[in-house]
Amino acid sequence: MTELRQRAVREPDAPPEDKESESEAKVDGETASDSESRAEAAPLSTSADDTPEVLNRALSNLSSRWKNWWVRGILTLAMIAFFFIIIYLGPMVLMIIVMCVQIKCFHEIITIGYNVYHSYDLPWFRTLSWYFLLCVNYFFYGETVTDYFFTLVQREEPLRILSKYHRFISFTLYLIGFCMFVLSLVKKHYRLQFYMFGWTHVTLLIVVTQSHLVIHNLFEGMIWFIVPISCVICNDIMAYMFGFFFGRTPLIKLSPKKTWEGFIGGFFATVVFGLLLSYVMSGYRCFVCPVEYNNDTNSFTVDCEPSDLFRLQEYNIPEVIQSVIGLTTVWMYPFQIHSIALSTFASLIGPFGGFFASGFKRAFKIKDFANTIPGHGGIMDRFDCQYLMATFVNVYIASFIRGPNPSKLIQQFLTLRPDQQLHIFNTLRSHLADKGMLTATTEDE
Repeated sequence: MTELRQRAVREPDAPPEDKESESEAKVDGETASDSESRAEAAPLSTSADDTPEVLNRALSNLSSRWKNWWVRGILTLAMIAFFFIIIYLGPMVLMIIVMCVQIKCFHEIITIGYNVYHSYDLPWFRTLSWYFLLCVNYFFYGETVTDYFFTLVQREEPLRILSKYHRFISFTLYLIGFCMFVLSLVKKHYRLQFYMFGWTHVTLLIVVTQSHLVIHNLFEGMIWFIVPISCVICNDIMAYMFGFFFGRTPLIKLSPKKTWEGFIGGFFATVVFGLLLSYVMSGYRCFVCPVEYNNDTNSFTVDCEPSDLFRLQEYNIPEVIQSVIGLTTVWMYPFQIHSIALSTFASLIGPFGGFFASGFKRAFKIKDFANTIPGHGGIMDRFDCQYLMATFVNVYIASFIRGPNPSKLIQQFLTLRPDQQLHIFNTLRSHLADKGMLTATTEDE
């Protein structure tokens, strides 16, 4: 013991630099932990009662449970009517609406982060967040324009240059924002600033990437846009209805109001709804044809010869079901079979997007992302499941539906140099001749 005391006395104190670094780390650590504890201790303000006064007066005699039911029902019908209107207005309006929804969802999530750490007055946080949103949108929409408006881009010299160097320009814009973030770092707030840097990028991943996939689904045909979105809406409504009237068994702790009865009832109702909606829409070319840009009229067109996916075919019914319904065959569109996969995902996996959002809101002790829609919360509260659905539909189309697109290949072929076109022509002719698809007479001609 005596030797230990003497050794401790003899050991020199830590260097001043180490002490300073330790104190800085401590201050920085305390700042981060303090921010987290303050965020937990002081919850963000929840949305107040934003129900229109007309509905408040009309439903004043009802209990809060039934009042909420009627408010949600009336505004749901209003949103469905608005959905029908924008579908009627065409693809261009739909793309603009998707863009507006994306911006509003991004604003709602970023605002939560800003409110949590507002007291530290982090420099450039909001400016950089919106700048990164601009950069990512420039990249994704530039890719879309180059892909689906190829002929128009090649026809206009400025667009052709922008298209050629699009990815380099996008990367340069991102690097500018990255350097601005590094220059904005402030001593004692490093950890918080990196938290918010990650917050912004995760938000971009969730919101912007998914909305980009929604637009890609739209170009495959309006039916690939309308059916998945409608299935999510139907599941949301029917799960609420079944849960409201029959719900007894809690489903998940993140959402105490969700019940197994609502979850199961919503699943069966959504599958039936998907089959019926797909049957109706598959008979109209305006819904099943890919959305393409017509260079002659400078407008979108949805006219084509429907593929086999949208032509009635006869299917044999399994013997087990034959004895129940008394039929041996049934006429269906092949797309209806795909709609079962879409509606199943919308009702079984899609709700987990809502559960994820519920966990996020509980983490910050808020009821809704915003109070944009009375009785429903913010735009993000309505689209939390839609974004997950959009990714699934895009992956599903790429995996099971989409094949080579001849029109795009021809567009790219026509932009090549004459010698390259001639080389491809000769290669293709030799290939077809070897397969016996071209006769000697045709080849000579």
